[in-house]
Amino acid sequence: MAEHNDLGKWGEGVAREFLLSKGYAIDGVNIRIGKVEVDFIARKDNRLCFVEVKTRRDDFVDPACAVDRKKRQRMIRAADMYMQGVTEPLEPQFDLVIIIGGPDGYEIEHLPDAFYPTL
Repeated sequence: MAEHNDLGKWGEGVAREFLLSKGYAIDGVNIRIGKVEVDFIARKDNRLCFVEVKTRRDDFVDPACAVDRKKRQRMIRAADMYMQGVTEPLEPQFDLVIIIGGPDGYEIEHLPDAFYPTL
């Protein structure tokens, strides 16, 4: 496995533990919905959160930039498909977890409601 894949898997583990510590319940990890893979589907309060995790060794390039308009549109479509099968009254939420660093030291930032579905 390539080094960046190893870093990504490590980052997803860190993000998972972080979300659990904040009271989120993880419903699924690396869920494929159509052609889109959602890193986490999690619940908190009355929200069903579709979470994207971005992990980078350094902050030379802002990881949030990796969630461009096209990626957001794909996530929104995937969430819409997933929500059609949900019978509980939950609101969708799109979160971003950014991790800069590695196992030797890192910073983590959680952006709840990182973006909103467009009409």
